[in-house]
Amino acid sequence: MIEVTGLTVRFGGVVPIDQMTVTLPHGTCGLIGPNGAGKTTFFNVLSGFARPVAGRVVAFGDDLLSIPTYRRARWGVRRTFQTEQAIPNLSVFDNVLLVHENTGGTGVNRRQEVMDAVTFVGLADHARDHVATLGAGQRRLVEVARAVVGQPKLILLDEPSAGLPDEETEFLGTVIQRIPGEIGASVVLVEHDMSLVSACCEMIAVLDFGKLIASGATADVLRDERVIRAYLGEEDVA
Repeated sequence: MIEVTGLTVRFGGVVPIDQMTVTLPHGTCGLIGPNGAGKTTFFNVLSGFARPVAGRVVAFGDDLLSIPTYRRARWGVRRTFQTEQAIPNLSVFDNVLLVHENTGGTGVNRRQEVMDAVTFVGLADHARDHVATLGAGQRRLVEVARAVVGQPKLILLDEPSAGLPDEETEFLGTVIQRIPGEIGASVVLVEHDMSLVSACCEMIAVLDFGKLIASGATADVLRDERVIRAYLGEEDVA
């Protein structure tokens, strides 16, 4: 469980996250909102790329923000980015191996754990293929494999389905749904594809201009008038 209390991030006069307070239960939780709402900034705080001016994040009982940035991956934070991070001229296996080697995974069962992650995302037959030879959907699965290897505790997925066709998005969704039960990690999914969010997330939180405007059961939140207004860009006159 992730407990966020009073989280505030300020860049000069810009406040991309403004007193955010929310509890994200174990499982897969969605974080949605229009462009510029503060979603990626939230991920940057959790993974150590941005420092808040106020607030607290407690993850699995640990004060996450007190953990030095360079130790958070070893603690168990993993994330994907909107731009692919896998090295094109390395194989799928070696890309995942690099993450395992640099996040505290033990060497005893390293090769098996890497292969398990590759198999988990459905790329066992492509383990020795260079990432550059893969299609877009397969490359996104490589990013997920890099996130699930090495006993992660918290996986942050930043728009993993962007630009993918429906069939590949659907398969990606089945992989994401399996992470909490089979990998044991909590997942926070930032995504604009509401069909993927609805399929994967029992609970979602919604940011708009840095403020949390709704959180709760996915179906209920997606019917919330404040959420609809935020996505349509209409001014809230209430």
